[in-house]
Amino acid sequence: MRYILSLDEGTTSARAALYNQEGRRLAMATVPIPCRYPESGWVEQDAAQIWTAQLDAMRRTLAEIDAQPQEIAAVGITNQRETTVVWDRHTGAPIAPAIVWQCRRTADRCRALAASPDAARITAKTGLVIDAYFSGSKVEWILDHTPGARERAEAGDLLFGNIDTWLIWNLSAGATHVTDPTNASRTMLMDLASGDWDEELLGIFRIPRAMLPRIVPSSGVCGQVAATILGAEIPIAGIAGDQQAALAGQACFRKGLSKNTYGTGCFALLHTGAEMPVSAHRLLGTRAANLGAGAQFAVEGSIFIAGAAVQWLRDKVGLIESAPETEQIALSINDTGGVYLVPAFVGLGAPHWDAAARASFTGMTLATGRTELVRATLESMAYQTRELVQAMEADSGAPLTELRVDGGAAQNNFLMQFQADVLGCRVVRPQDNETTALGAAYLAGLAVGYWSSLAEVESFWKADRVFEPAMPHSQRDALWAGWQAAVARTRA
Repeated sequence: MRYILSLDEGTTSARAALYNQEGRRLAMATVPIPCRYPESGWVEQDAAQIWTAQLDAMRRTLAEIDAQPQEIAAVGITNQRETTVVWDRHTGAPIAPAIVWQCRRTADRCRALAASPDAARITAKTGLVIDAYFSGSKVEWILDHTPGARERAEAGDLLFGNIDTWLIWNLSAGATHVTDPTNASRTMLMDLASGDWDEELLGIFRIPRAMLPRIVPSSGVCGQVAATILGAEIPIAGIAGDQQAALAGQACFRKGLSKNTYGTGCFALLHTGAEMPVSAHRLLGTRAANLGAGAQFAVEGSIFIAGAAVQWLRDKVGLIESAPETEQIALSINDTGGVYLVPAFVGLGAPHWDAAARASFTGMTLATGRTELVRATLESMAYQTRELVQAMEADSGAPLTELRVDGGAAQNNFLMQFQADVLGCRVVRPQDNETTALGAAYLAGLAVGYWSSLAEVESFWKADRVFEPAMPHSQRDALWAGWQAAVARTRA
């Protein structure tokens, strides 16, 4: 067995990658997946298109180095979390578009729920802030707004899954309906402590338990890729939501290690080991990937819009032609001239959880131009990350000394240096920036003995560049005060 195959299904693309025994990526293919925006704040995708894009990426990756399916020891899967699919158990056909994690269509329902007597119990059981971000209200919405769906669900004819479950169902030709604790903990339907579906939560959202997948360990053989898919049966042995997979890919398997991923959104996670976190600062308690029977936890801060704001600059307002050019644009000026972007295009995530907020530029004058707007967009990722880190530090009672970073925007040297300056701590970028796919590969490889131990995969992690803070405290404090004022104006 020569390879581990990792499937990395994200918000805007499906990727596949092959890794060798030294943890080195040998091939990768990416297939784009479009989003649809049928109403203000709504985001959805075609679930069938997600599957065909992932299948295409798999086949392209194998073809890149002429790898044979018989040479693959195992498959690991990582995915955009919370994105919700409901499909027919018998035909495998989705009954409605997939509701993407960013979608705000259930915001009113969640506001009402947050004001109800059930709110405190929901948060205590799940570790989550009640928000449209999570899957429970999305499943409920599909059942309520698709003709006949609730009756079909009650009769046992419908299945639910986040994207990991949907991919595994298709990979196994309908034989396996499973998820792992990292994905299940993002549904608002799982008890965080027990790691099982909770009957009270299912009752609140009126979701039949028969719809739900079986929860299996993040690292362990749970099914087989059907021979009809690639030409040979292959064990499915690793599952983790994208952010927990990135935590694993950054070799953050132990309490106290943290990472931040700069993708469509921005997600900072701090590993808390076997200790279930309870945040006093509106962060999320979630499951980290488990390598056996024991539960592992993390505290997470979620930013809804990060790299998506750069895509908006390119696709909607035409200020840039490509994301990489933003680095030189930002470096061409010393500062934004007091301009801030608060990218609340779909509301604000942690620590604000304000579904009603909408994006705004503040501080603009007649001197403001394209360059200032582009730089302010990049800086918004760093400011939002500082909000998360401050909340994590307040919860843990200890300052952060190092933040490991990954994701597309982590390649932007201006942004990473500005991030270190705004945080006042070291920012470390790894040699392999595709840590989400790498984490899924680690989980699968460890499960089948392709790698012998956790220590072995930890030894693969190498730093590419370290960014040390260089900004004077007075400048950092002034910029931070400006950001806080901009957020206050946006929320008002």
